Amino acid sequence: ILCSQHNAGAPHSKQAFHRMAQSEFNLDHEISWFVLPSYWAKIIVGLISCMCFANSYDGDFVFDDSEAIINNKDLRAETPLGDLWHHDFWGGKLSSNTSHKSYRPLTVLTFRINYLFAGGFHPVGFHVINIILHCAISVLMVDVFSILLGGLQYSSKGRRLNLAPKASLLAASLFAVHPVHTECVAGIVGRADLLCALFFLLSFLGYCKALRENKEGNHFSILWVLASVLLGAIALLCKEQGITVLGLNAVFDALVINKLNIVELIQKVLRKDKSLENVGLFKKGLLFRITLLLSGGATMLCLRWRIMGTGPPAFTEVDNPASFADSLFVRAINYNYYYSLNAWLLLCPWWLCFDWSMGCIPLIKSVSDWRIIALAALWFCLIALICQALCSQDSHKRRILTLGLGFLIIPFLPASNLFFRVGFVVAERVIYLPSIGYCMLLTYGFSLLSKQTKKKKMLAATVLGILLINVLRCVIRSNQWRSEEQLFRSALSVCPLNAKVHYNVGKNLADKGNQTAAIKYYREAVRLNPKYVHAMNNLGNILKERNELQEAEGLLSLAVQIQPDFAAAWMNLGIVQNSLRRFEEAEQSYWTAIKHRKKYPDCYYNLGRLYADLNRHIDALNAWRNATVLKPEHSLAWNNMIILLDNTGNLAQAEAVGREALELIPNDHSLMFSLANVLGKSQKYKESEALFLKAIKANPNAASYHGNLAVLYHRWGNLDLAKKHYEVSLKLDPAAPGTKENYSLLKRKLEQLQKKGDA
Repeated sequence: ILCSQHNAGAPHSKQAFHRMAQSEFNLDHEISWFVLPSYWAKIIVGLISCMCFANSYDGDFVFDDSEAIINNKDLRAETPLGDLWHHDFWGGKLSSNTSHKSYRPLTVLTFRINYLFAGGFHPVGFHVINIILHCAISVLMVDVFSILLGGLQYSSKGRRLNLAPKASLLAASLFAVHPVHTECVAGIVGRADLLCALFFLLSFLGYCKALRENKEGNHFSILWVLASVLLGAIALLCKEQGITVLGLNAVFDALVINKLNIVELIQKVLRKDKSLENVGLFKKGLLFRITLLLSGGATMLCLRWRIMGTGPPAFTEVDNPASFADSLFVRAINYNYYYSLNAWLLLCPWWLCFDWSMGCIPLIKSVSDWRIIALAALWFCLIALICQALCSQDSHKRRILTLGLGFLIIPFLPASNLFFRVGFVVAERVIYLPSIGYCMLLTYGFSLLSKQTKKKKMLAATVLGILLINVLRCVIRSNQWRSEEQLFRSALSVCPLNAKVHYNVGKNLADKGNQTAAIKYYREAVRLNPKYVHAMNNLGNILKERNELQEAEGLLSLAVQIQPDFAAAWMNLGIVQNSLRRFEEAEQSYWTAIKHRKKYPDCYYNLGRLYADLNRHIDALNAWRNATVLKPEHSLAWNNMIILLDNTGNLAQAEAVGREALELIPNDHSLMFSLANVLGKSQKYKESEALFLKAIKANPNAASYHGNLAVLYHRWGNLDLAKKHYEVSLKLDPAAPGTKENYSLLKRKLEQLQKKGDA
């Protein structure tokens, strides 16, 4: 579809539509760098981008990967595909008050495809896709930078010309090896940023395609403009930043294609100049294309707003403390300080951290804080660049600086706290796209230095050294992302005041069974953040297991006092109170937990144990039945039901429950064992034997399995097999209760039989 608009005020428009002025300063002439054919440049950029992050391919699921992938039901085949369009990134309902409203269905869809092809949660496939995506984006950057730095021109045969091959290769190389990208590439959750960036760049390139010059010289393709809008919508469905490409396309169209001079336009508007129509706003279909972009963006926002609901995302003060400050001054000054930290990460990406919240960056509360210098320096540099971008007489400089600032600032706006509160302080992943603008400005700065200095080779060697250092830093950092232990420990030196860092190190140690070391880090997390209820809950759990019940109760009581709807802490408090034999308080704690989390099978299970201890058998069975209804694979609840019914002489009911449980969990050896015991007592020896043998095959080192099978053979009269399994049981556990006595009885019986035989 082609659209033509007559432009009476521009004679020679055929030559002017895309052509940059030939007298402009050529960026490539001043850069001492490699000149390579386009395909070789792309191959090299692709290889170095792969080399930076290749060692992360066999990493584990780390940090947020657990919630977004392992615990996300939307990845499993039994979840209807349609649910992806109504759930957030973490698999929760968008309508929920606790949802972060992160709507990224296409990213989740790629995770689901990964899960399907891998046949489960095998991280290698997930990591490989992330590495491939970053390589593809880095290769695309060669084309993007050739347009941004060299301009948009086509040959007589319609092929786009790369007028800045050296500059575009350098800028793409800087992008490919930037260490700040490690979180996006090595962290599987970073795929949202990678997919968003991919479709963001395709949308930009599609928009450039729409402005391709043809024989009439003043036409553009509506089809390609609409395709660009569609690709922007796809980027938005991967991550929220994607919509900002429409703004960048508009800026590119106005400043590069139409050579709109902002200062000149403002002056003419203020003077009500009659020549306003000649400044370019109505030329070459600009207004029509801007209208298409605005309409597309408005439609996307309306649809997204409708899907996610009108409620704002739910964040807490520890996620973003500045946004909860009462003073507008404190909020503004800290937001600007956060911007300066993001800029510093681009300039010097040596101190990287997986999480910058929870005290990692203390609030600035007065102008006497020395950190004010950082945001003053940021705004000094930004204002200087903006002035040059708007007021320079050199149109080439205006174009490069404006586009560089545009790519630096516009994709960052959704993370800026200006339009809505975000759930983080600083996040390395959100500067994946803004780093395009940074690499562009850095390349331009290098060209200016090359123009001024005579030691061009030394300057080129310095830049090459920076690239090599960044490659090394990427390799080191991506290695740290391979496991949670390395990732969390690497953050201790960067953010020693971050309570979440200490919490995560402690949790990792506790998962590995090192409770003593875990306690140390949990205590430090609580010291740094006295309201850190999750650290209190985990610390209370460990102390409970070590029988330090009084301190455990104090911590858990404080946790529920700080956060009254913390269901897990209420349940754990109930377990401690039960251990202290304060049964009424324990029951009340369990019911409070269930009140705050309706579907809480583990709490029903613990409530059932409490009722069993109190000999309230009906209540216990009802609680365990609720647990199995909510979680059909809850093996412990099924087992306790079978055992309680068995112990109370309800063998028929116990058998029925056991068979029901095994239908749902056919490979659970503990259920086989419990049902085998019931069948043995019901004198169904053959079926009982089969289940015992199946359980032993699944878990051959369980002494009780061999011991109870021996009892079955003993009752059944198969004394030789009984003797064999008693001996195996005693070998596995010499102190096995009851087995020694039963074995002694069997030996006496065998001796008696032998005497009778001899007689």
